[in-house]
Amino acid sequence: MDSSGKVLQFDRNAAAVLEVEPGDRLDDVVSGALGPLREALRGGRERTVMLPLETPSGAAHDAVVTLHPLSGAAAGGGVAVLAVVRVPVPHAERFVDPAVVRRALLDDALPRIGSTLDLDLLSRGLIEVAVPHLCNTGALLLLESALDPEEPPAAGVPPMRRMALAADDGDSAWDAAFPTGENVVYPEGSPYARCLATGEPVLVALDGERAAELAEAWRRPPVAELLKGASMLLLPITAEGGLLGFFVCVRTPAYRPFDAYDVEIGMDFANRSAIFLESARRYGRERATALTLQRSLLPTGLSAPAPIEVRHRYLPGSKLVEVGGDWYESIPLPGARVALIVGDVAGHGVKAAVTMGRLRTAIHTLAGLDLPPAEALERLDSLMRTLGEREPHFATCAYVVYDAVSGRCEVASAGHLPPLLAPPGGPAAYLDVPPAPPLGVGDGPVASREFAVEDGTLLFLYTDGLVENRARDIDDGLARLRGVFDRGEPDLDELCRAALDGVYDDRQRDDIAMLLARLHRIPADDHVSFDLPAEPAAVRRARGLIRDRLRRWGLDALADTTVLLASELVTNAIRHADGRIVLRLIRDEGLVCEVLDSSDGRPRVHMGDDAFAEDGRGLHIVGRLSRRWGVRRTQGGKAVWCEQPLP
Repeated sequence: MDSSGKVLQFDRNAAAVLEVEPGDRLDDVVSGALGPLREALRGGRERTVMLPLETPSGAAHDAVVTLHPLSGAAAGGGVAVLAVVRVPVPHAERFVDPAVVRRALLDDALPRIGSTLDLDLLSRGLIEVAVPHLCNTGALLLLESALDPEEPPAAGVPPMRRMALAADDGDSAWDAAFPTGENVVYPEGSPYARCLATGEPVLVALDGERAAELAEAWRRPPVAELLKGASMLLLPITAEGGLLGFFVCVRTPAYRPFDAYDVEIGMDFANRSAIFLESARRYGRERATALTLQRSLLPTGLSAPAPIEVRHRYLPGSKLVEVGGDWYESIPLPGARVALIVGDVAGHGVKAAVTMGRLRTAIHTLAGLDLPPAEALERLDSLMRTLGEREPHFATCAYVVYDAVSGRCEVASAGHLPPLLAPPGGPAAYLDVPPAPPLGVGDGPVASREFAVEDGTLLFLYTDGLVENRARDIDDGLARLRGVFDRGEPDLDELCRAALDGVYDDRQRDDIAMLLARLHRIPADDHVSFDLPAEPAAVRRARGLIRDRLRRWGLDALADTTVLLASELVTNAIRHADGRIVLRLIRDEGLVCEVLDSSDGRPRVHMGDDAFAEDGRGLHIVGRLSRRWGVRRTQGGKAVWCEQPLP
């Protein structure tokens, strides 16, 4: 066109679709185009607008008009603007040109969706490419055995799952007749069963009779009307491991039916799609395996004495490999105590996760033995050295034991970042824990620190991925974390979210495990201690004290059993220990009876055949009458305890 909008030259498509003539003005072809034309000429830049257009056949369209201003020598002869008018292809010509179908199907749309590894998103994307470029209605179905490796092979026609469905007419009847996500077994002898059996494309012309037969075999009457007069093409999807499924492509009677060219183009599409689907399927299977491994190794729920609130979070360092060596634990201990542990095995992936699982198993065993934190970490270090004989490993770990009766914490660390302590109403601070080498690295001893904490104090254990990455110094991360706890946020979940704020989008982060606990003591009325002399009369005194206390607690039903258990434990302490004996009763989730003495000798249950042996028989009674019992070392000796469930 020239600068006034008069048409000087046009191509064959314009002549066929618009019936334009030389000398016509642009507004005669596309109404309202002169305004954008003047703007394009004035600014000297390309301009694209959407304008109404009516073809000579009377069809109305929203045309996309792009105006390209021309300049220089190429603009001689009065030519000023090149106009490109895009209108929808008429129905009758939609699937006529195989070259157009191939380009739209294979070159333009398909490469854009091949990068996703989510099988559901990929399935929907592939169907949205097939519809409308190849067919009017399409569906993607995959074998159940390809989706679930545990699915046993089926006799006859195997079950399939419809992953995606699309229709260009927007008719909801397609979704009702062929719901997405449905598990389906196609009838024997149907085109679908033939495609599965042969692995070859199947082209079917569905007249009214054949459509009715399919509807009757499926017992879905609407299918007969939907497929009546349609052309259907089934495209098998084959990967290295065999057949994965097939595409179902349908053209309605208003369009050209499928032919040999469409079969060839469709198989190219199916073969390229098979590569994407196989990659997504393998990734999904590997990811599910990794997640199952991680979830089986990490605790699914944490427990602690009733006054202690615990929250935890785990965040993998990579979206592709969602397993790592970070872990957390909250292990309830007898006597209203809890072990809070966070550790980090060096490295990522399955090897680190397996090592982490071994350490978690060991830490549960050591916690069950009621070892002090420092000694437990020394035992873990020995385990890491054994594991390192075959393959080098090292890990860091912070181990805290909190006593909800005394309100005291004992902390030990092996190469781990210091725990963060935030007292109520006070500033947060990192604990000064005696340093020790990481587990499996050095011979240095592990020392512990013991201190008292206020009621309501927050204890935060974490791994280095929370405060350190390649772009941020660890001191800055520690300062940011301390600032989060200085705000005094009372809700533990909000604190966890605030601690992770800004970390989710960090693509260079390490794995993150964190454990947050609000420490409270048991109410003073729920525990009591009695000093007893190391003489036989102490047993009688202990019985009276226990009956009186259980009467106050409303636990008279446990009085007789508790008196018998305490008598055995106190008698054992008098016989084998010297000095002060302490009897302690704790009412928490169960009733705990403890006897503390100055001896470090561990009592053992008598297992011999000597019918006249006296030692160790009282512990048989303790084991039978209590839910659980055990022995733990204390600073001045040991404590023998037993626990009964509350009525």
